[in-house]
Amino acid sequence: MGCVHGKCCGRFPKSSDGDPREFRDSGPYSAQRKQHILTERSLELVPVPSHRFNLEYTVLTQRGYYPDSPDKDNQDSFCVKTQLQGNPNIHFFGVFDGHGQFGTQCANFVKDRLVEVLADDPTLPDDPVEAYNSAFLTTNSELHSSVIDDTMSGTTAITVLVVGNTLYVANVGDSRAVIAVKDGNRIIAEDLSRDQTPFRKDEYERVKQSGARVLSVDQVEGLKDPSIQSWGDEESEGGDPPRLWVQNGMYPGTAFTRSVGDSTAEKIGVVATPEVSVVQLTPNHLFFVVASDGVFEFLSSQAVVNMAAKYSDPRDACAAIAGESYKLWLEHENRTDDITIIIVHIKGLSNSAGGATDGTDGSTNRAARRRRKGNSGSSFNSGSEVFRSVRSDSSEIQSCQLVLSMNRNPAIVVPSPTCQSPRNRMRVSGAIQPTTEAVGSAYTR
Repeated sequence: MGCVHGKCCGRFPKSSDGDPREFRDSGPYSAQRKQHILTERSLELVPVPSHRFNLEYTVLTQRGYYPDSPDKDNQDSFCVKTQLQGNPNIHFFGVFDGHGQFGTQCANFVKDRLVEVLADDPTLPDDPVEAYNSAFLTTNSELHSSVIDDTMSGTTAITVLVVGNTLYVANVGDSRAVIAVKDGNRIIAEDLSRDQTPFRKDEYERVKQSGARVLSVDQVEGLKDPSIQSWGDEESEGGDPPRLWVQNGMYPGTAFTRSVGDSTAEKIGVVATPEVSVVQLTPNHLFFVVASDGVFEFLSSQAVVNMAAKYSDPRDACAAIAGESYKLWLEHENRTDDITIIIVHIKGLSNSAGGATDGTDGSTNRAARRRRKGNSGSSFNSGSEVFRSVRSDSSEIQSCQLVLSMNRNPAIVVPSPTCQSPRNRMRVSGAIQPTTEAVGSAYTR
């Protein structure tokens, strides 16, 4: 379990009452290597007075199990920042999944700077989409200019900005946000973001126009015909996904098409421009989940929502989802990814709630119902009112401070990997793994 900034430092942060909690995690496993405990975080509540409802949230971050790299950092970071610009109706939630040799530094830089730039933008209350665009691009430029070497390192970013009763979801990469929608007696998972990978035709065509070669590792190594530019879908071909390569080299090998950082991959179309979706909340929206791709590698959005819906306390939901993700990783591979989850319950929102006193005019731009196809392959109408789904391109940030207390007992015990029989399947969405030595990519997510 990482500290408040999503890093594996040597102690937990102070609790809300100022009592420091001892850090007892001696690595991904106990000394006996028989069980793995995921520790819970505190439960926080923030009001949204403009529409008279509350957001109840918690965060869990867990370093992955890397038997070949026992000192590897947790490259995930997260940020929760409430009351941006001092406005009680604007709140920010973000998860950042670093990759490459300096992925931890990249994720932490973006975690800090993105919300700082966003909060410093005076146009934020009036035009959150444009502010988001500007914030991402500014942060990307600042990372390039920083002391961090991001030539072959970077981070994905999945963020949710709550402005009154509206969600603005900005995504760069392959982490994900999903919202639970009550539909009669069912609870439906609606993806608030789309994974940005070469599996998507629009992303494939965009990076090709930027000069990228798009090939799987088997194609690069001559085991499959490189002229075949079709890879099925992520579920069927996730073991050897299409990746991005420069024209005359065996790098960078990214399986995502957008990120912050990655200055080398930027030359072949890996951009920091986010895709932004805008959703107006209704009483049918129960909670939303913001998580790194370590959660969704083996769990669909609907499976995550189903698990979360079983628990009234989001801390228990986080622990259950992390535990199941961890278990599934070890059933398929001899390691796990880092796992970070934010769950936010939407409490007390009603149709009769107050008007837009959050700095926006409350208007809707062509409200429409969005259809989204989930990982399970079934499409559905979510009932969410979507004002617009646009691509943004900026970057703004502010330092994040989330005071967490470690006052709950561990909730999940996961079997040791020594009991598993992993299949060495390559990661779907991460950068290239060290096992592909013939390719020689520097990415080691």
